[in-house]
Amino acid sequence: MTHPAAAPVAAPTPTPADLLLVHGRLHTVDPALREAEALAVRDGRIVWVGADAEAARWAGPATTVLDARGRLVLPGFIDAHNHVRLGSDDACVQLAGARDLDEIHARIRAWRADHPDAGWIEAEAFDYSAVPGGRMPTAADLDPATGDTPALVLSYDVHTAWLNTAALRLLDVRADRTDLPFGTAVTDPETGQPTGFVKDFAVKGLSRDGHRALAALGVPWASPDRQYGRLAKSLDDAIGYGITTVVEPQNSLDDLALFRRARAEGRLRSRIVAALFHPRGTTDADLDEFAAAAVEFADDRLRVGPLKLYIDDVVEPRTAALLEPYAGCRHHRGDTFYPPEEFAALLARLDARGFQCFVHATGDRGIRTVLDAVAHARAVNGPRDARHQVVHVECLDPADTPRFARLGVTACMQPRHAAPDIAGPGQDWAENIGPERWHKAWPLRSLHRAGALLALSSDWNVAEMDPMIGIHAAVTRRAPGGGPAWTPEETLDVATAVEGYTMGSARANFLEHERGSLTVGKLADLVVLSRDILRADPDDIPGTVAETVVVGGEVVHTVTG
Repeated sequence: MTHPAAAPVAAPTPTPADLLLVHGRLHTVDPALREAEALAVRDGRIVWVGADAEAARWAGPATTVLDARGRLVLPGFIDAHNHVRLGSDDACVQLAGARDLDEIHARIRAWRADHPDAGWIEAEAFDYSAVPGGRMPTAADLDPATGDTPALVLSYDVHTAWLNTAALRLLDVRADRTDLPFGTAVTDPETGQPTGFVKDFAVKGLSRDGHRALAALGVPWASPDRQYGRLAKSLDDAIGYGITTVVEPQNSLDDLALFRRARAEGRLRSRIVAALFHPRGTTDADLDEFAAAAVEFADDRLRVGPLKLYIDDVVEPRTAALLEPYAGCRHHRGDTFYPPEEFAALLARLDARGFQCFVHATGDRGIRTVLDAVAHARAVNGPRDARHQVVHVECLDPADTPRFARLGVTACMQPRHAAPDIAGPGQDWAENIGPERWHKAWPLRSLHRAGALLALSSDWNVAEMDPMIGIHAAVTRRAPGGGPAWTPEETLDVATAVEGYTMGSARANFLEHERGSLTVGKLADLVVLSRDILRADPDDIPGTVAETVVVGGEVVHTVTG
């Protein structure tokens, strides 16, 4: 006896999507489905990923259809370390690219001519290499261009400040008052007088107390309105680059009002993860306030929680902590901000309270001190999924490379910093470290091969915010304009670099179930690029543009023409 063949059962028609993207080349960063052509979004989340041939089933009368025109579609970038509150300040003299004191003076004089009534001269993005002989700048270097108007010049990494003589007087910097609320004044070894150079600005000047002190002294740069202006501009830049999540790594409780304002005014189109600064002297009561803020700010648009700490400073002014002396020095190795035992005990206490810690560490001794502290915390508290981060990892001893994966520590790194025009031969970083240690510089490939989680980022405004610039540097170890590569043995392939800016940064920040890949169920954050960077000549990557940016299923940025 035969039976008639069963009639084929048609797949049920899904509820129409709010947004349907078609004709794309989707690089999903999801190993379960690496490539696709289309996706559907409903209620801000991805509900389907697949082939163009199946996409029409998701279209309805109210569906917005986005034609990617064959373009590469990636998950929205997650910039794991981006100081959007610092930004590029339109009220400052811009010193980026000024290569000597004459050019710095010329830019300041031109600004003064346009602002004859200014009560302060403020400048940013000073490059240490602009001062000849590898020395740090002095008030006497600044005075010829500034006269009696007080001047505050911030270095490109915002780790140091440079004051003229008028500012030294106004800010009451004296030989017997060098431990300042906003930094540590450097003194002349012969006279004992302040030179005008102030180190530790990132540690103290960007703290809650430091900002309040500068604002109280009348420094316009520290005023709330100027801070908000920098934030709003940087947020606009971020979304224009396809950065759909920004990790702002260093904030005080006061700064959260700026993000609240940006959200109320519709400027918070990128999602924010805000880390709270834990300077030395932070109390248990402060930690209670930090924990309360993490409860108050805990949605998918604005989340507060991680803590930012410093173990050392930076290589250029020789304030990073090295295992061996700086090149040309017999003894100077830099200092850690905490003795190792004290820092280990501190990290264990924070770990026990459930905090995730982002620890700035650039020198090999600084990095080792952090890894030792994490090992101590695990021994004391037992292992947990803490995902503590070492931020920057600029000079890593190879013996410590496997410890990242073993301890579950994320390497939060900025590939652009490793390009030769910033750190290579002839620049202060390379000269201070010395050629015999160049193999330790930003070891991206070594860490990746050792199983470390890489979270890649810009460190804006230390370097360009554009992820295309960072990906190019990761892939080539060259400057954006080309030229020779520096330490090319530590390059990454493009797909790995993209993962570092998407899924790697998502995992580093406990966001992997919500962001980082084009996966059904995740937030619909994505970017359509003007060029297929996975197939393009690597030197063409920096010219690539984010043509369309989608956050939560809403098109928030487009480039036409």
